[in-house]
Amino acid sequence: MKYTTFGRTGLRVSELVLGAMTFGEQGGVGAPVEECRRILDIYAEAGGNIVDTAINYRGGASEEMLGELLAGRRDRFVVATKYTVTRDPADPNGGGSHRKNLRLSLETSLRRLRTDHIDVYWVHIWDQRTPIDETIRALDDAVTAGKVLHVGVSDTPAWVVSRANTLAEWRGWTPFAGLQVPYSLINRDAERELLPMAEAYGMTVTAWSPLGGGVLSGKYNAGAPQERTRLSRDTIGDRDLTVARVVQEVAGELGVTPAQVALAWTRQRSGVLPIIGARTVEQLRDNLGCTAVTLPPELALRLETATGFSLGFPADFIAETRQWVLGAAA
Repeated sequence: MKYTTFGRTGLRVSELVLGAMTFGEQGGVGAPVEECRRILDIYAEAGGNIVDTAINYRGGASEEMLGELLAGRRDRFVVATKYTVTRDPADPNGGGSHRKNLRLSLETSLRRLRTDHIDVYWVHIWDQRTPIDETIRALDDAVTAGKVLHVGVSDTPAWVVSRANTLAEWRGWTPFAGLQVPYSLINRDAERELLPMAEAYGMTVTAWSPLGGGVLSGKYNAGAPQERTRLSRDTIGDRDLTVARVVQEVAGELGVTPAQVALAWTRQRSGVLPIIGARTVEQLRDNLGCTAVTLPPELALRLETATGFSLGFPADFIAETRQWVLGAAA
């Protein structure tokens, strides 16, 4: 496992992030505690050191289980969790990115995780109502108090993140060092605005659902899988299945698995760390194997062509008019 610094900080994180959304069997497909213990141990043995959870995963069971599993070795891991999603649907202030929910959510997560600080604290999703300056200032206060070391933001428009980091720069507050977005061969939307913005600000990107909800593993191409899955075969479109078939073809040529090809494609983007969310040790071992996969340029192009993705306006228009704008300098 290789390491990189988290954004423009000195915090060192591994090239694959372990997602703990699968930790616990509450509310759907997940893993029991002993399987999660083995998953965490094997991930650590491979050199992985960053685990990502959230206050709402498994109704809070994910944080509680992770706190139990990290007992006696917490400081060897970079612990990341998120707030914003409601703690109490009946409470008008039970959710959101405002200061009150941040404070109460943070205290809840610290207690569940059995720690006195969070290494990376994420805003889970833009709530569209809280002024971003309130959020970034409240996060800075948590950093000053020593309860949070670094902050990140997930599932938020690029212009909001950019405004937050500009305010932080002007006012001497802690900026967002990380961005978390969905990113895979099936969902390349982040390439339009979010990834360029993250690169400009020196932010690390952690990519959730790098296997497209499991579609890119190829398990849906032969019909409905036998094991429990998050997606129904009937909800997956022909375009996504076509991309998955091309991933399978490339995997066959390289002698690796489709999941390893899909993860290798995501991690080849500079500054992007895939989040792997295994439910079994076998899935984890397969995912970890992506670090040994190198995609030749021609195969990467073949994968990307299958997606039919376009940056759209204004990126495509700007590229098309370079000669007109710059003349010989183009």
